[in-house]
Amino acid sequence: MNLLKSLLAPALTLAVAGSAQAAVNADQAAKLGTTLTAVGADKAANADGSIPAYTGGLTTVPANFKNGDSYRPDPFGDEKPRLVITAKNLAEQKDKLTATTQALLTRYPSYRLDVYPTHRSVALPRTVLENTAKNAVTAKTTDGGLSLENVLPGVPFPIPADGNEAMWNHLLRYQGVAMTNKYDSWNVDSSGTASLSSTGVFNIEYPLYAPSRAVGAVAADESFYKIKLTYTGPARRAGEALLLMDSVNPLKQPRRAWQYLPGQRRVKLAPDLAYDTPNPGTVGAATYDDAFLFNGAMDRYDFKLVGKKELYVPYNTYKLSYHKDARDVTTANHVNPDLLRWELHRVWVVEATLKPGKRHIYSKRTFYLDEDSWIALASDAYDARGQLYRGGFSHLTYSYDVQAPDTINHMLYDLVSGAYNMNGFYGPYGGLKYIDPLSKAQWSAESLAGTGIR
Repeated sequence: MNLLKSLLAPALTLAVAGSAQAAVNADQAAKLGTTLTAVGADKAANADGSIPAYTGGLTTVPANFKNGDSYRPDPFGDEKPRLVITAKNLAEQKDKLTATTQALLTRYPSYRLDVYPTHRSVALPRTVLENTAKNAVTAKTTDGGLSLENVLPGVPFPIPADGNEAMWNHLLRYQGVAMTNKYDSWNVDSSGTASLSSTGVFNIEYPLYAPSRAVGAVAADESFYKIKLTYTGPARRAGEALLLMDSVNPLKQPRRAWQYLPGQRRVKLAPDLAYDTPNPGTVGAATYDDAFLFNGAMDRYDFKLVGKKELYVPYNTYKLSYHKDARDVTTANHVNPDLLRWELHRVWVVEATLKPGKRHIYSKRTFYLDEDSWIALASDAYDARGQLYRGGFSHLTYSYDVQAPDTINHMLYDLVSGAYNMNGFYGPYGGLKYIDPLSKAQWSAESLAGTGIR
């Protein structure tokens, strides 16, 4: 409590001095660190205590963790489910399930949710919390919510006023600075046949959080997200590579994307690697903006902040994310429920409705953002007829050794075709590795030709 008060005091001074520009007023900002956590989550437990009060997150590293290792033992591995949800008791729990979860329970008798005790394990670094306190009273959206001003590296809007602000919290979420590893993407078709759609090496960076970054507000053309993928398999994709960069003002600096195809032996601009372009890494089972449930610019949708609700979501999923054999995970119709952990958490609900005159294969989308990390943990997507089409989940684990939540491992169910895709599965390769940021040369388009070799 004393720490939070020390973080928030300067921000409240700013609120009084410059309330005309403030995202919230001084009275609202004063809730941070009192009734709300430093990132805007409800600090108290829920009514029946099934969601505990926030007490600072997971700050103790398990005794069996080896310092410097990328494999993180499950700190809750000895726990047993407190509730099992199947089609038989679906009606009793319906108000705490996404539309996609309900559809899977209804469609597949083998599907179930093993619900474990809830642990609010996420704890973010002090610098992120300090900047979040300042953002609460100075940050704002511009251009109809599509870009940002006066934002420091932290949660931009810990007390969001609308859907765009909440989605910016997701886009600028803290997940560390730089990470890498080899990964697999698996597709499971409607017959239950699992096939490897891609193997590659990913590099992801959130450069706003780099220690070397100059102190101050984020510039309009500054990149907040970078990803480089180098495919090593299967044989038809070996040697391909792509590079994406997103900035805080996509109107002034739209997404920059490049692709290297070994058959053409050249790097080319790839502006179509966005929105609803089918992602070949998922064999077309997902769009590019389905990655991590949502990424990219928000200009094709109107975003409405519905409010908070209690929801069963994948959380502390160490058993799944660090599992070493994909054959155990990619069972017919759905991911193996024996390996998946569900917990009850409070989430922010954001509804996205396609704007008139805009094009996307999803007419409506609902996103469920974790109150403690602002990461999208689940989504529902609807087609042009308004029918449930696809739905996704991010499998959140907390990297307790570096104070960073991780949702690299995520998945999407296609409820029309009966197929599903699991992406970012790094378990067979030893877990997620946190590294120093790559050099400027390594993030250049030219670097793709050097990495994309069969």
